[in-house]
Amino acid sequence: MDTVICVLLWIGAIGCGLLGGLFFAFSVFIMSALGSIAPDAGIAAMNAINRVILRSLFMPVFWLTTFAGLALAGIGIVHASAPGALAMLVGGVVHVLGMFVCTVAFNVPLNNALAAVDQGGEAALPVWQRYLRDWTRGNHVRALACMLASALFVLALLQRAAPG
Repeated sequence: MDTVICVLLWIGAIGCGLLGGLFFAFSVFIMSALGSIAPDAGIAAMNAINRVILRSLFMPVFWLTTFAGLALAGIGIVHASAPGALAMLVGGVVHVLGMFVCTVAFNVPLNNALAAVDQGGEAALPVWQRYLRDWTRGNHVRALACMLASALFVLALLQRAAPG
């Protein structure tokens, strides 16, 4: 069981780090760059990103890290007295709620609404402005959740490796 927990912690730490870095990039400069170009071009670019990401290595990392977070939260509950249990529990909950639930409940519906808008139509501009504002706010949550979860999974690894 120790090996399984260790592997899950490494998957969680690295996966959350990768996801957090991607979300951080979108929050600090990609969305600003897309917002600085013509709305039809920004919408087209974001829709292209959303299509490509679904067929990329992002998806296995997204799902594997989510599974690891769920498993680690469960292990943290079941083995509450084990070293690193609290960090596993909190890291798993933060990741699943802050990244997965936020993505499914907030970012994906906004992506779907953006995909449905006529890029050159009159309705595109308000949809795009709302998308830039709201999607980026949700993305900030995802970035912070992933970074915090990654740090907590590293903490759990350190606590499990500490003597005594």
